[in-house]
Amino acid sequence: MKRPLKPCHNPKCRELTRERYCEKHKAAYEEKQKQIQKDYDKQRGSSTERGYDYRWQKASRSFLKRNPLCVCEECKKKIVPLPANVVDHITPHKGNMKLFWDKNNWQSMNKRCHDKKTAKEDGGFGRDSKR
Repeated sequence: MKRPLKPCHNPKCRELTRERYCEKHKAAYEEKQKQIQKDYDKQRGSSTERGYDYRWQKASRSFLKRNPLCVCEECKKKIVPLPANVVDHITPHKGNMKLFWDKNNWQSMNKRCHDKKTAKEDGGFGRDSKR
């Protein structure tokens, strides 16, 4: 079933579309989003610059061996929780290395659950985003 036609999100456009933007404005919107993401990534720094280096990989693998199941609220309700493959910082560290390395601030999660949690915390974009 096709979605109903609705006005393009560009305020000056009267075209009807099934997407967010009509074909005329879709490319400009996507280009703008790419630039926003590129600027955000530059500001954020690489994963290594944020502390996710070899030392972190080694520590997180060890933590996951000792804590192999996802601990999110959704998985706790399941008879068999999802296997964990990501170490999550319960309280986002935001560059605070003391909080980053505090093992009491770690929890094992499945990537899907972790991505949902992080998106919720970040508002769907990034912690330092000004959107």
